[in-house]
Amino acid sequence: MARQWTANHPRARAEPGSASYVPLHVEQKRTSCRSPGARYESITLLGTTLHRMRMADVLAACSESIRLRRPILIGVANVAKLVKARRDPHLRQSRAEATFTVADGVPVVWLSRLCGCPLPARVAGIDIMNELLAAADREKYGVSFLGARQEIVERVVAHVRRAYPGVRIAGYRNGYFSHAQEADVAAAIGASAADILLVAVPTPQKEDFLRRWREDVRVPVCHGVGGSFDVVAGITRRAPRWMQRAGLEWLYRVRQEPRRMWKRYLITNTTFIGLAVKELVRARFRLLRGYLRHVGGNVVKGP
Repeated sequence: MARQWTANHPRARAEPGSASYVPLHVEQKRTSCRSPGARYESITLLGTTLHRMRMADVLAACSESIRLRRPILIGVANVAKLVKARRDPHLRQSRAEATFTVADGVPVVWLSRLCGCPLPARVAGIDIMNELLAAADREKYGVSFLGARQEIVERVVAHVRRAYPGVRIAGYRNGYFSHAQEADVAAAIGASAADILLVAVPTPQKEDFLRRWREDVRVPVCHGVGGSFDVVAGITRRAPRWMQRAGLEWLYRVRQEPRRMWKRYLITNTTFIGLAVKELVRARFRLLRGYLRHVGGNVVKGP
């Protein structure tokens, strides 16, 4: 199994022969500050906590994390993750441990507005990744890449070298490793002295890995990017802007991979619609109850 990681940075810690050493290839922090997510209002939607943050807020939190070497874990929640989290306790736990979680899905934003607790905007995970790479290009940050097949992650690294020449490639490897190998993978990431870790491993394995090993990887910014590596590598394409704004990215994905995706989205979207209707009814009932209490209070206090 190919393992590609960078060890040429002066802060790299693992040495050949040590317990934490993993064969590497190519080029080669915790404080008691307040959590960035605590600075922003949050809502609970379908049992998941979501923060009222825009892209600028996310990037500011990441910049501060790198400057202070204070680790943060970025959480993103789309329709599929909201649905899965309701029946997967491990995913719920991992989601709860994220520093902050933003809405990665237009339908999620729509539902928040219908329920009277509006989120300011969609903040897509792939857009966060692109913005982090642009920041890394400007600030000469080190970025590590974990996930997907070996040829795909290598294409991603090649693209980053061309498009973002200021980025220091701290390390990369595929996402195919066993549970027994996780400690070695985490140690190699920690030895790379990266500022940003991009993880393209499927849910919930991605969340579980970051939850178990975030302390060991010692990377200020950890971001799970889902299928974004496939988009960057040219394996799949992202939906046009109008479909993104209309909440139809799922339909574009089904069109590209109908055999693999149709059943997943049929089940997920149908379940989400049912849950959304229940959530909306509960929200309206809470608003009505609050209104009746207000009116009743005025009647009691009236002449």
